[in-house]
Amino acid sequence: MGFYFKIVAKLQAMENKDISRALKLLSQLMELHQENPFKIKSIANASFKVDKLPFKLKDKSPEELEKIDGIGKSTAAKITELLQTGGMEELNNIISQTPEGIIEMLGIKGLGPKKIEIIWNDLGIENIGELYYACNENRLIEAKGFGLKTQEEIRKAIEFKMANAGRFLYAKIEYLAHQYLEQFISLIEKTNPSGKVLVTGAFRRKCEIIEELDYIFITATPLSIDLFKQTELEIVEQNNSSIKLKDANGIPITCFLSDPNDAALKLFETTGNLEHVEKVKSLINIKDHFLTEVDIYKSAKMDFIEPELRENHKEIEWALNHQLPELITYHDLKGALHNHSTWSDGVHSIEEMALYCRDVLGLTYLGMCDHSKTAVYANGLSIERVLQQHAEIDHLNKKLAPFKIFKGIESDILGDGSLDYPDKILEKFDFVVASVHANLKMDEEKATQRLIAAIENPFTTILGHPTGRLLLSRSGYSLDFKKIIDACAVNGVIIEINANPLRLDLDWRWHQYALEKGVILSINPDAHRNEGFADMQYGVYVARKGGLSSNNCFNSFNLQQIERYLDNRKPHLKV
Repeated sequence: MGFYFKIVAKLQAMENKDISRALKLLSQLMELHQENPFKIKSIANASFKVDKLPFKLKDKSPEELEKIDGIGKSTAAKITELLQTGGMEELNNIISQTPEGIIEMLGIKGLGPKKIEIIWNDLGIENIGELYYACNENRLIEAKGFGLKTQEEIRKAIEFKMANAGRFLYAKIEYLAHQYLEQFISLIEKTNPSGKVLVTGAFRRKCEIIEELDYIFITATPLSIDLFKQTELEIVEQNNSSIKLKDANGIPITCFLSDPNDAALKLFETTGNLEHVEKVKSLINIKDHFLTEVDIYKSAKMDFIEPELRENHKEIEWALNHQLPELITYHDLKGALHNHSTWSDGVHSIEEMALYCRDVLGLTYLGMCDHSKTAVYANGLSIERVLQQHAEIDHLNKKLAPFKIFKGIESDILGDGSLDYPDKILEKFDFVVASVHANLKMDEEKATQRLIAAIENPFTTILGHPTGRLLLSRSGYSLDFKKIIDACAVNGVIIEINANPLRLDLDWRWHQYALEKGVILSINPDAHRNEGFADMQYGVYVARKGGLSSNNCFNSFNLQQIERYLDNRKPHLKV
């Protein structure tokens, strides 16, 4: 059922997304086994409905579940079973009838139940390795509904999946990492009351992709391996400096062992990437005693470098020259731009999102950017509906003042780089986020020119999720990033750091080039529900890795500053 579903079911109350995924998997496996199509459609529809609900199912009684539109008595019983037991008998039964490799194929982009049923029953293929071999042997084109192009797309999707095996999104592993930290602290307090456990490694650096979890155990007396036998973790390897573990999801965990006298150096050595650590160590005497990491950098005649920056990018040069940026924090953010409401494919209304931003998050403005008319799959706004939405926003701005809702749109960038509204409509928006959602297979030259054309459109305010990537799922299209960023600098276009943990796009490795060119960045949640605003924290994490300060972040501008910025563009936009 997938890594994330397993840990959430085990460690915390099940959320709507987990329930939706379980129902979706059930409908897919039922289709794979050619069960009743009406029942399949009902469960699939319920999966979609559950994911879009504005309230949590775990807070509802069985009777209340039955009354929810699109769920019904039968599906409500399945949801109740999931909530009460963490499992579903019907799903477990159908999983037991399906080879594990077949279930894994459902995670391959471009493969649905119908195609997998043919692969399984007609070609006799039961796992991804066999499928990959069949693609290389040109066997898939023999099957009904498969051509050379489909075979090649499946082969590339498998290669992408193989390349990312054993890697996890930071956001998906964050809860588990903190759970293990609490568990380790609880264990060590029993045997070493003065001991400490700290997070280190890539997780401490807030890397967007995590391959293992690292911890440091700081104890005055040797740590016994028996301590870990009290957990459900598998002991893989042990030596004098570390203990390697593995959890039920296959996540490697390294526990570094340290004496209190060496703790600062050990924390430093295990936090930064190898190049960063070696360069700093070349400037100090490692035999010296360091109380803190600050002392280590001071010994190297450097300013203290925050963990997120320790990637051997430009941070050492900055620290030696006392030019480290003051990194942005979540509390620097004053508003949230690029968000979707019930006007397109969002879960909450504009007013609900505005009140949440104002009353819960303490923000002072909200930028609505529902999908534009080309995005019919997302209930994109026709010109008539744009005008209707603007009337609603005018009403809400009077009602909620001084809180401000900005009239934005996420306008699709068409194949030729144009936006999908006429200028007379585009000029009515306070700001425009221009994004690519379709035709992602252009070569680098065409894709770059497409984006540059959109950037040069005088109505484009922000370039949204520039590469269209989905981490660990879709690599995004090839671009000449320098040309894209240079074009944004020339045309005064802001570049989005899309904070959705699946995107985190623009990649942090390009932030500094953009900042050097004078481009402003904006940490946008791309929220489709109130819970989605929390993703701005992940945007802040990668922005810090890129060296972003609050004065170069668009949505850290206060309300007056952002109004002035947008108003200053208006005289140039009149048509």
